[in-house]
Amino acid sequence: MTESATFKALVLTQDAGKTVAELKALTDADLPSEEVLVAVDYSSLNYKDGLAVTGRGKIVRRFPLVPGIDLAGTVLESATPAYRPGDRVVLTGWGVGEGYWGGYAQRARVKADWLVPLPDGLSSLQAMAIGTAGFTAMLCVLALEEAGLKPDAAKPVLVTGASGGVGSVAVALLARLGYRVTAVTGRPENEAYLRELGATEFVPRETMSQPCRPLEAQRWSGVVDAVGGRVLTRALAETDYSGAVAACGLAGGVDLPTTVMPFILRGVKLIGVDSVMCPAEPRRLAWARLARDLPATLLERMVQVVPLADVPHLAEAILVGQVRGRVVVNPNA
Repeated sequence: MTESATFKALVLTQDAGKTVAELKALTDADLPSEEVLVAVDYSSLNYKDGLAVTGRGKIVRRFPLVPGIDLAGTVLESATPAYRPGDRVVLTGWGVGEGYWGGYAQRARVKADWLVPLPDGLSSLQAMAIGTAGFTAMLCVLALEEAGLKPDAAKPVLVTGASGGVGSVAVALLARLGYRVTAVTGRPENEAYLRELGATEFVPRETMSQPCRPLEAQRWSGVVDAVGGRVLTRALAETDYSGAVAACGLAGGVDLPTTVMPFILRGVKLIGVDSVMCPAEPRRLAWARLARDLPATLLERMVQVVPLADVPHLAEAILVGQVRGRVVVNPNA
């Protein structure tokens, strides 16, 4: 593809305060001025992408903008020795797809510091099947390990929002590592899917959403929470003595109606997990662990690949919980 050739992109603009998503033909001259030009093989669809594309959240900070908070592909040009043409790379976070042009295009120009070399053994498709959601799930697992959680714990690990992207990968990772996993889902029809990923027990989302006392029966050795709100409140109340909760989501709300009792009477640790501004070294570690610990066969079960034109419709669907597992976006289809 030459400098003057066009490529396909999903571009967000605003019309009378309403966000409009349109497929457009762009050239390299339309891209931001950054250090590394990447031929995008795949991107992915995350909850934050749904908010950006639909305009329902204050995610996009400037217009026009190419959304897509993830991308994986091959370096075409580089103004820095850190990367050379032909290098395979992956990008998640750093405000890409929010304040900077992102992965919903056949080409992207980005800062070198935002990139991570794609680990051996992972294809671009697999990397985007993992994406921000899977990367966040791995950070949660690492946080629980650092807090002392071990696979031989007497009680299972709870995963909330288990049918979603973060939850699906967390279930698969934890089960692969030898933990007993209990999954929380609001869709009973997904239990067979979650059992394939490694969950052995299930709790309805409605149960976890009920008001609870500051301390309830101790049921979980650890928790990966992708929901927040009342679900996180109950998870904290039910976590075992000296257990840990890794919290990374807010789909269930930003309020946390709890008390200090789980923390000072049971020594429960609440660990906030951020994947957006995560430094380079933990990023590389997380991607290396994903390449090692997440079976490709399980990854295939949780992914669907869609063309760029399907993104606006699926952006609506992911916001109302109608997307299961991971959606990979192929801008070249």
